[in-house]
Amino acid sequence: MQDLFSQHVPTPLADRVRPRTLDEFVGQREIVGEGRILRRIIEKGRLESSLIFWGPPGCGKTTLAHLIAGSVEANFVFFSAVTSGIADVKRIAHQADSLLKMHERRTILFVDEIHRFNKAQQDAFLPYIEKGTIVLIGATTENPSFEVIAPLLSRCRVFILKPLTEEQIVTILERTIADTERGFGAQAIVISGDDLAYLAHLSHGDARAALNALEMAVGSLDETDGERVLTRELVEEALQKKSILYDKQGEEHFNLISALHKSLRGGDPDASLYWLARMLEAGEDPLYIARRLVRFASEDVGNADPQALQVAINAMEAFHFVGIPEGKLALAQAAVYLAVAPKSNALYTAYDDAARDVHEHGPLPVPLWLRNAPTDFMKRIGYGKGYRYPHEEPGGIVDQEYFPEKLAGTTYYHPIERGFEREIIKRIEYWRRVREEESRSKD
Repeated sequence: MQDLFSQHVPTPLADRVRPRTLDEFVGQREIVGEGRILRRIIEKGRLESSLIFWGPPGCGKTTLAHLIAGSVEANFVFFSAVTSGIADVKRIAHQADSLLKMHERRTILFVDEIHRFNKAQQDAFLPYIEKGTIVLIGATTENPSFEVIAPLLSRCRVFILKPLTEEQIVTILERTIADTERGFGAQAIVISGDDLAYLAHLSHGDARAALNALEMAVGSLDETDGERVLTRELVEEALQKKSILYDKQGEEHFNLISALHKSLRGGDPDASLYWLARMLEAGEDPLYIARRLVRFASEDVGNADPQALQVAINAMEAFHFVGIPEGKLALAQAAVYLAVAPKSNALYTAYDDAARDVHEHGPLPVPLWLRNAPTDFMKRIGYGKGYRYPHEEPGGIVDQEYFPEKLAGTTYYHPIERGFEREIIKRIEYWRRVREEESRSKD
């Protein structure tokens, strides 16, 4: 019986057609264009400093590492953070140290998905980088500021890679279809320019996803001596629905919630719906979004529309009640309401000012006349003495100080001439006039 494990396993297309020179590399002109530092490093074949490549999937991070590996005079080790640990780091570092001492040859260690290493695992690299035993190249899809420890980050030059454009992905696909050595040039594959552009569009800047879909689509075609036609339907079936790039703990999470918050604040219901949908369709916790909407109702709408808070809370309760997918509409309804509501941050700034005084002045004593006096002893020492009960006074308002003495007369809340706060301004002015009249009548 034939040994299944001895059979030849074909190399995936995305790996077969990986660029072997900078001239074949597509995209990222900002870092590998003529005269750029990374291009000079690759062309000179010398890498002295550790690097981190940060960019979305399929933008060329691993390919750049391969190009460096093929150009520098060093021992190059590829290493995956998914399958390796501290013991592997120490083993590679020990081998690198021996190689450096015996043959004066440095080791470059490429760590794919370095963000998957925890703090202790990342710490393990530091002494070897510090001694020069290894030069590190890390690749990550997540913001290094969040996912790479500061001591390691400070020892690395970060290169930011962008998603490939649709035109760049079309170029990669066209080369692959025409390549007789590594691609499909010998198979007479035919696909229209529109369908090729459609495949690039559905790939969302990920060349690997586009190549994988192309490979699957070609593999599904019947063997024939003539042309083999790839249709749009076959392309869609091969690629299926691409999961939306989203990192619930890292930068993209904060970028999207920031975009939603700012769109709401700017009064744009359509942009608000877009960012809301981006988060929900990517799998964000809807209750996290609901909590942010509740926060926004108080922070940015406030008393300009007191109903906004109730709308946000109702949306959260409605989502609890109906769940997914119907509950998404409740959040959308609240988002649109909040976007078009009049805005005021007067409450937000008022609370901040009050909190600042609390921290600055400490626990100022409550004035005696504001203290409750449940016992005779408390009454005898002055608790509650001089307090005037507004309901027993004409108009229900009295001229009485409610602040600690040190803060007497302070004003925190400054409503604006917008929405319901116009009415609040009128009410505050009314209370002020009544107090002044009441104060004058006592004089």
